[in-house]
Amino acid sequence: VTLDGDNWTQFAPQLHSFIADLPAAPWQPAIWQPSLNGDNEGLTIPAQVNYVGKGANLYELGYKLDGSIAVVSNILRLTHLWEKVRVQGGAYGAFCSFDKRSGVLTFLSYRDPNLLETLAHYDSSADFLRQLELPQEELEKGIIGAISSLDAYQLPDAKGYTSLIWHLLGESDESRQLYREQVLSTTPADFKAFAEVLAQVKEQGQVVVMGAAEAVTAVNDSSWLKITKVL
Repeated sequence: VTLDGDNWTQFAPQLHSFIADLPAAPWQPAIWQPSLNGDNEGLTIPAQVNYVGKGANLYELGYKLDGSIAVVSNILRLTHLWEKVRVQGGAYGAFCSFDKRSGVLTFLSYRDPNLLETLAHYDSSADFLRQLELPQEELEKGIIGAISSLDAYQLPDAKGYTSLIWHLLGESDESRQLYREQVLSTTPADFKAFAEVLAQVKEQGQVVVMGAAEAVTAVNDSSWLKITKVL
């Protein structure tokens, strides 16, 4: 429920009455246990372009959450992936996304004419970060971009939903402030450190590609993809 103070005063008695009428029963928190098969997959559809993904759970690889990942992943997307996958490769989109709650990092491309070439660019991200000499001005732009995502404008309904998620996941004001401070204090050393994390993704990440049957089977000579016809 998301309301202003005056409307909450009117609504609260009705809500309390509704809660009081609910049957009392023991409860326990539900544990989310997603079932993942771990296979590299090729999904075939009638299309002339591909969608290429590779990812891994960074927490399972030993990564400890640090706010600098918001800066590093954003700059990686706007530099290396933009240049290699979009400009040179011809894809309509290229992304590097991290979910700090699940720990899953994903590389993704959208309407991509390539498959193996795009995966190679994902895998070269670690070397790119190792060699990156980022000017202070560009680092500051990256930090501002990450903070703007954290502080994005929200309508009242979105604010209420966000508060609900924080409550359900047990995210405290202190943990969010720590993450923010880590974003603001990102240094070039954080890029070098994250390169080693991406080196693990290169070796242990899971690949899922979607595209035309001809394109998917053409790159599957060694049967490294489990192919499924979707459409």
